[in-house]
This record gives sequence, structure tokens and C-alpha cells, in this order.
Amino acid sequence: MRLADCERVAEIRVRGWQTAYRGLMPQPYLDALSVAEDAERRRARLRQSDPSVVNLVAEQHGELLGWAAHGPYRDGEVRTADAELYAIYVDTGRFGGGLGHALLQESVRRCTAAGHPRIRLWVLRGNARARAFYERAGFRPDGAEEPFEVDGVPVPEVRYVKGLVAG
Repeated sequence: MRLADCERVAEIRVRGWQTAYRGLMPQPYLDALSVAEDAERRRARLRQSDPSVVNLVAEQHGELLGWAAHGPYRDGEVRTADAELYAIYVDTGRFGGGLGHALLQESVRRCTAAGHPRIRLWVLRGNARARAFYERAGFRPDGAEEPFEVDGVPVPEVRYVKGLVAG
């Protein structure tokens, strides 16, 4: 991912939230999400250039259509030996076309090659589509839950994990 990609990544991420979280988060919150503000956050994070965080983009015919980010698993502020998938988003018009799977597989491949024993991720408990996506890829809930609130509405997250085997 390059700085020039941040605007498009932000657009994909914001539209992804507005689509995937409809009915799970307050609609006024989703409606107020700003692509410009998200793009600026992406640029700021990319400029920090933390080499342990990997940002991947998926392109087809020169068009950026998806984004994933992974790095060390964070247990509070402590990084562990495990990896974490921080984010994965695909253009909403491309759901089901294999781009998300390709991004996920590349993140898993890179985390395996880096020697991480496991990859973990957090997903909204009510996000059935995402949960099924991760389960098809071999991830399983490990029983951990995290309270999360948006504008006073509880939207708890569950943690998924997949063991990695270097081969």
C-alpha cells in the first residue's frame, strides 16, 4: 500500500462499514463516517512506517478493490508471538468474487512465513457474513469476547484464531 492508495482504501473501508454493520451499529453513526477523515488516518498510520504492520491491497486491471492489514497480535499494549489480522475490506460491489479470500490467504501466508504460531482476529459477534467467511478459511472462535460500544449501543466482538504451520 502506498500513500496514494489511502483515499481509495478509506472509501472501501467506510463503505464496507456502512454495508456490513447496517443493523448492528446505530445508523446515524454509520451515516456520519467520513472517507476524508479515514483517509487522513490511513496516511498518518502509513507515514509512521511501523515495519511490523503489513498493508496489502488487491487490484484488478489497475483498480484498487480491497485492502488488508496484519501484524503482531496485541494483548492490550503488549505484542505477542501471534499475528493479528487487523482489517480486511473489499469493495462492496465485489463481495463474493474471491478478492477477500485472496487477501486473507496472502496475510496467512505471510504470517506463516514470518514464523507466527497463530493468527487471530476480532469480528463483531452479530456479523454473520464475516464470521462465515473466516470459518470457511479455517478460523474458529476461541471463546474470547470483547465488549465494544458505538454511541452507547453494545456491539460485542468475538475473537477467532487459526493455527499456522510453516511448511
